[in-house]
Amino acid sequence: MIKTFRHKGLRAFFETGSRAGIQPHHAARLKRQLTRLDLAKTADDMNVPGWRLHPLSTGHWSVWVNGNWRMTFT
Repeated sequence: MIKTFRHKGLRAFFETGSRAGIQPHHAARLKRQLTRLDLAKTADDMNVPGWRLHPLSTGHWSVWVNGNWRMTFT
């Protein structure tokens, strides 16, 4: 379950669908990833082929969005 956001644009996109604070060409993938993250119970629930889930330091995780863009979560 998503409890908080550090990025205002990502929060607005998740809550209202507004693309104003994100790269519009990332919208479809971000929508799928945020929906999955909201339903996830463990980080392994985000281990979808092509998303390149990998651990970061101190309990943080990352999934690939596009190019150098990543979405991180705990």
